[in-house]
Amino acid sequence: MDPSVHVEGGAAPGCHVPNRRGERGALLHKAGALVVVLLLAAAAAAQQGLIPPIGGERQTRAEPEAEPQPEPLPPAAPGLALEPPAAAGAVLKAATSAKPVAVPPLKRLLRQTVRDPSLGRHLGLVVSELGDEQPLWTFGEPGTVIPASTLKLLTTLAALEVLGPREQFETTVVSGRSARDVVLVGGGDPLLTGSTPRGAEAAHLYPRPASLEALAVLTAARLEKQGVRRARVRYDDSLFVGPAVNPQWEPDYVPESVVSPISALWVDEGRVVEGLVQRVADPADEAAQRFVRLLKQQGVIVLGAAAPGRAPKAGERIAMVESAPLDQIVQHVLEASDNEGAEVLLRHIALAAGRPGSSGAGVQAMRTVLTGLGIDLEGAKIYDGSGLSRQDVVPTTTLVDALQIAAQPAHPELRTVISTLPVAGFNGSLADRFVEEGAVGVGVVRAKTGTLTGVHGLAGLVMTREGQPLLFAAVADRVPVRKTLDARATLDVIAAQLSTCGC
Repeated sequence: MDPSVHVEGGAAPGCHVPNRRGERGALLHKAGALVVVLLLAAAAAAQQGLIPPIGGERQTRAEPEAEPQPEPLPPAAPGLALEPPAAAGAVLKAATSAKPVAVPPLKRLLRQTVRDPSLGRHLGLVVSELGDEQPLWTFGEPGTVIPASTLKLLTTLAALEVLGPREQFETTVVSGRSARDVVLVGGGDPLLTGSTPRGAEAAHLYPRPASLEALAVLTAARLEKQGVRRARVRYDDSLFVGPAVNPQWEPDYVPESVVSPISALWVDEGRVVEGLVQRVADPADEAAQRFVRLLKQQGVIVLGAAAPGRAPKAGERIAMVESAPLDQIVQHVLEASDNEGAEVLLRHIALAAGRPGSSGAGVQAMRTVLTGLGIDLEGAKIYDGSGLSRQDVVPTTTLVDALQIAAQPAHPELRTVISTLPVAGFNGSLADRFVEEGAVGVGVVRAKTGTLTGVHGLAGLVMTREGQPLLFAAVADRVPVRKTLDARATLDVIAAQLSTCGC
């Protein structure tokens, strides 16, 4: 792969200003503003060190070594008292929906930035008030963009809608055709890891993944109870079907370890070593061989190597481990921009809709779910769940629509999509953004990033200087490679400028 290629974790401009706001949207604006302003206020408070950033880990300071204490002083004289402490000042101005955002000052504020040459020949931008169905301002024609990883907003929204935020995925071991046969069955847990986290790592790990090691311990204990000391291991990854490598991806993605072949059974998302880039060629087989080694460590005599094989329908469950709840997985996918995790969720969307667990069926099911939520997909062409495909095209308004739906009080089960977006300058894929350019947006902007070679985007929410919460999507999809860093910085400035709008 060309070293200049960028994958996140995978036209003449024009403008249109609508003149009316949807009646239903105005009601949603009033109801939803309070919910999201609390999220933004918490992010701003995190910036000042008052609370930890939302969705991140609480940071603790080491207690200083205790010093010798002086002898206690005599009691104070009667009547001596301290003044009560002053009330804490507001961290962020309260949201209000009484005053609509004025479009002319908004356009004047962004007029030069949206035409910055670093953004290339096409920028799609949509800005909307929270709860308003009609955009305040759209910029850029055509109105569709290559979404890159901002597409994960749609995938995670659909997954939460059809599965529910508390859904968990099981990895199991069942009995085979004989007492000595056991079958490791993949249940599509995207975050299954090899070793059980321990000590400080376990205390701070979020979400806490299920582990193959724990499954091996449970399996060995059950086999011992049954009097089985020798066993053969087979593995079943048949929950997902169809191509493990999306045909719409660039042909070097898998050979260059940009993404793993997608499997219902894997460890550490098919990586050779947890946290590192290099992937294995056959994630299911690698997981099964690791399981064999773990069983041997527990004293089980394993006959031969693990081999593929279907689990019998009447097989008895021997052991099971469960994934973190779906809302925590969604948070991880959005914060880390996890391509493999998004692709696994796409297949679960298909299965929940009664379709085969393939990428193609997942896309069809996702479109049905999103349309049912009221999201307009006209003009959208979607081929995967991660946004890795350069053939994906969506309207920028669709990205904002997804955020609007996630913020609605009528859909609390979808709230994770908007409440756990990365915070500018703090966590996830925005941890090292807004540092120089757009620094005023640190702790105030929350957004999903999108990155491919020549494609850079942000989609999220921000609070204006006047206290109005705004949703936005800004994607530049024709950026020269040499302008990569400049384009990202300019997008940061656009989001930061929204926060300074006295509109």
